[in-house]
Formats: sequence, structure tokens, C-alpha cells
Amino acid sequence: QVQLVESGGGLVQAGGSLRLSCAASGRTFSSYAMGWFRQAPGKEREFVAAISWSGGRTHYADSVKGRFTISRDNAKNTVYLQMNSLKPEDTAVYYCNAVIFTTVVAGSVRTLGSWGQGTQVTVSS
Repeated sequence: QVQLVESGGGLVQAGGSLRLSCAASGRTFSSYAMGWFRQAPGKEREFVAAISWSGGRTHYADSVKGRFTISRDNAKNTVYLQMNSLKPEDTAVYYCNAVIFTTVVAGSVRTLGSWGQGTQVTVSS
């Protein structure tokens, strides 16, 4: 089973940028599509972005399209989320997880692994 550790969160002003990392253990990381999710206080966890196992396909939530970029480095067992033009409504705990990419495109995301501790992103206005 792949274990995941998120990092890179912090406090940033609106309009700023952050780069999140998700480090995975296990030799099968490159076989999985990966996704980023977030959960704001009092809200359900929501899908943010996903990337196919090869990195050739990506998919984004409408709320982050054009501002966030997901990427991966299979040699380093790491997936990234570059977040630009951050808004206060992006404030949340961000998580990564393995996903089934076809379910992402279909709008009903299925995750495959256990959730990590997440990384807090706070955007001040």
C-alpha cells in the first residue's frame, strides 16, 4: 500500500503562490493516477486536481482551473500542486491520494488509498 506525506503548506497573502508536495512510499507509485483534494472548516472534502500515472493527462476543478497546476516526478515518487493567484477561499487542509482517473473525468472521484495528515494552506485577504 502506498503511504503519502503532504508538505509545503503555509500562510500566504491573497494573490500569492505556494507549491505543495506529496511524497509517496512504495514501488508502485508510478502505476497510480494521483489527485489533490482539500477540506475547508465545516465543509466536505472536495476534489482539486488529478494527474494520470504517466503525467500525460490532467484534470482540474473549475474553481482552480487556470490557477493551479498538478505535476509529478515518478523518479522521486512525488506529486506536486503549484498554486498561483491564491484566494481566501482556497484556505483548507490539502490532501493527496491515489485515484482512478476515469472516475475523476466522470465527476465521481474514487480514491484508492488512506488519507495522510494533510498540509494546511491559509490565504489571508
